[in-house]
Amino acid sequence: MRAIICRAYGPPDTLEFGELPAPVAGDGQLLVRVRAAGVNFPDNLIIQGRYQLKPAMPFAPGFEVAGEVVAVGAGVAMFKVGDRIMGLSAAGYGAFAELAVTDASASMPIPDDMDDVAATAFFAPYGTSYHALVQRGRLRAGETLLVLGASGGVGLAAIEIGKALGARVIAVASSPEKLDVARAHGADELIDYHAQDLHQCVRHLTAGAGVDVCLDTVGGDAFDTMSRNINWDGRLLVIGFASGRIPQLPVNLPLLKGYQVVGVWWGPFAQRDPESNVANFRELFAMYAAGKLRPRVFRTYPLERCGEALKELLGRGVVGRLVLTV
Repeated sequence: MRAIICRAYGPPDTLEFGELPAPVAGDGQLLVRVRAAGVNFPDNLIIQGRYQLKPAMPFAPGFEVAGEVVAVGAGVAMFKVGDRIMGLSAAGYGAFAELAVTDASASMPIPDDMDDVAATAFFAPYGTSYHALVQRGRLRAGETLLVLGASGGVGLAAIEIGKALGARVIAVASSPEKLDVARAHGADELIDYHAQDLHQCVRHLTAGAGVDVCLDTVGGDAFDTMSRNINWDGRLLVIGFASGRIPQLPVNLPLLKGYQVVGVWWGPFAQRDPESNVANFRELFAMYAAGKLRPRVFRTYPLERCGEALKELLGRGVVGRLVLTV
């Protein structure tokens, strides 16, 4: 099968487009003909050897797929050949290829009114954000939610889900153009952290109390600032470190405010608690059908131009999702 191939750790320019052996669906798995694959920040980390998962060489990166089931492993009852599904590659890589394997328990049927590109832009960001805000963040109507990295896929999803759950949403991003998109997706308040002081803005917008829930995909200096701007009994949700720096927390800060620092890793949650994940997507699909959720695809690339897509993601100018089409 045709695939993007990583033969040695390095930047996106070192990736090749060539042939790899086709995978086989094992017990409880699906073999999927990939129609679209999401481009995500960890994809850049894994090809550089900077991710916790280090596959044997050579391998195809990518972990988020949408496509058509072409084979079903033993023990799978909920899917059949020909079904359209969205899912995560079972190994955590291998999605940037013509064929990929997903775990049936962590895959979802694509709604009839959603195309493959939209499905790829929907699955991981909305699955992550819903799990973060509902199971981990316990976001309630009337609370204030602040979203760091508000123009990314997870950030825009969090804005929309937060609004659907009845929260007041503050979006934080690095430019007026990104904030315009955040506003279009429902943000109530906007902070340009390049032009404004994040600490002072949050103090002003919350009358000094701090936010009830902060969803952080950025880490670094933004995390440091928000660790001092969480309300009493608040929740600081740690999802990623797009800034490149994993922050350290003075633990007296959550002690003084009685707030919680909560880790969010949606992939293992979906594998460990598939019933709750299915219930989450039932709610997400209902929100989508009602027009409350609108995944934003910034650009699509053909599979063979994967390196360009990964480089564009590193440039931090992407607003929404990048998707490879196969």
